[in-house]
Amino acid sequence: MGNLFGGNKKSRVTEQDKAVLQLKQQRDKMKMYQRKIEASLVKERELAKKLLKEGKKERAKSLLKKKRYQESLLAKTDSQLDNLEKMTSEIEFAQIEHQVIDGLKTGNDCLKKMHQMMSLDDVEKIMDDTREGIEYQNEIDELLAGGLTEEDEEAVLAELLEMTGEAEVTLPTVPQDELPEIDESEKQREKEQRRERKEPELVPAS
Repeated sequence: MGNLFGGNKKSRVTEQDKAVLQLKQQRDKMKMYQRKIEASLVKERELAKKLLKEGKKERAKSLLKKKRYQESLLAKTDSQLDNLEKMTSEIEFAQIEHQVIDGLKTGNDCLKKMHQMMSLDDVEKIMDDTREGIEYQNEIDELLAGGLTEEDEEAVLAELLEMTGEAEVTLPTVPQDELPEIDESEKQREKEQRRERKEPELVPAS
């Protein structure tokens, strides 16, 4: 899959790149021309003031006419600059659109190649095999669960508790049989023996 995206394209300057470059160069020249006119307008206005002070009204008037004409040129250059900026932006945006479309085309080609490598039938077969494998494992689990006796289950549980350190301590069994009753004659005989030994008779607590 190393060449699915066709990554060995050589970078080259397109005709659109050249057009954008030329438009930007013209824009820069236009701005330089505008700055030149603006500087000239300032000088001519100051010169017209000076000529008026010197009484040279006609020359001042002629200079102002020239200044007026240059101002109209300046307005035209503003309009031309707007057109250049707009055209440059449209070409650059068209380039972006082209790159997006080219990327989509490359992606579609990649998907087609991947689909050729694995068809829909292959995917369905894999899903069926997976489903069968899960069902087979479930059957094994059910057989194992139903094939153990109660004794086996208890042994498994005891081993599990031992492995987790939670094995229960086995306590001795408490006898359930009652103690044998002492015969009354035996009790009397014990009393007589204690009298002979001069032992005090035990009195049961009240």
